[in-house]
Amino acid sequence: MQISVVINTYNAEQYLEQVLKSVKDFDQIVICDMESTDSTLDIAKKYGCDIFTFPRGKYRIVEPARNFAISNAKYPYVLVVDADELVTIELKNYLYRVIEQPNPPQGLFIQRKNKFMSVYFGNSLKDWQLRFFIKQGTYWPEIIHSLPQIQGKVEKIPTKEKNAMFIHLDEERLYNRLEKLNRYTDFELQKKKKREYKTFALLYRPTWSFIKSYIIQGGFRYGVRGFIKAKYDAAYQFFTVAKAIEKRLNK
Repeated sequence: MQISVVINTYNAEQYLEQVLKSVKDFDQIVICDMESTDSTLDIAKKYGCDIFTFPRGKYRIVEPARNFAISNAKYPYVLVVDADELVTIELKNYLYRVIEQPNPPQGLFIQRKNKFMSVYFGNSLKDWQLRFFIKQGTYWPEIIHSLPQIQGKVEKIPTKEKNAMFIHLDEERLYNRLEKLNRYTDFELQKKKKREYKTFALLYRPTWSFIKSYIIQGGFRYGVRGFIKAKYDAAYQFFTVAKAIEKRLNK
């Protein structure tokens, strides 16, 4: 059984070469580029990737290009990798082992190790990404942070496979995160357009987000960085709810 790696790109030169080195031993690498103006395509050609173009147009998120990218995969199983993520050797080996088993899952959640303020937070900043799946019958909704819709059973990689993960290289400063917070919370409204948030949601959703980030996920272990991360997560929830309420009030 063979695996295609699919990478969506737009001006991704900063980390792309490192990413491609980490996936070079897979059976196919598909680059779906949204009209980059930097050296992204030169780097992709250097590594022998199969390159396809998706017109960027008005899009400012990657999800509208996901299905087109996946459709150009040659092989039955697809691993979707962002252009700032490394694939560990342990993850590659695990994926090939699992698809050779009888009755393998049709989708797998993979842990991703993340940075905040230039520090890897260990388990408290890992998140689960549904990025490995069977190509046939899979559809990716064109909404920010959406999950692929997979026909069949979906599992998580066992936690004992602790090094089978993505490593997120992104080192954005708070300035960039705050800029994204405004854009991403706008996009979140598309996902939550049927939700009727009440005023109380302005309190409980940010509060729960802070508790989850700082206490349950262990952000407190990282000092002031962990506290800032928890407050950032709370702010994301606050402004998502506030924008939803504003939209309802202005109808």
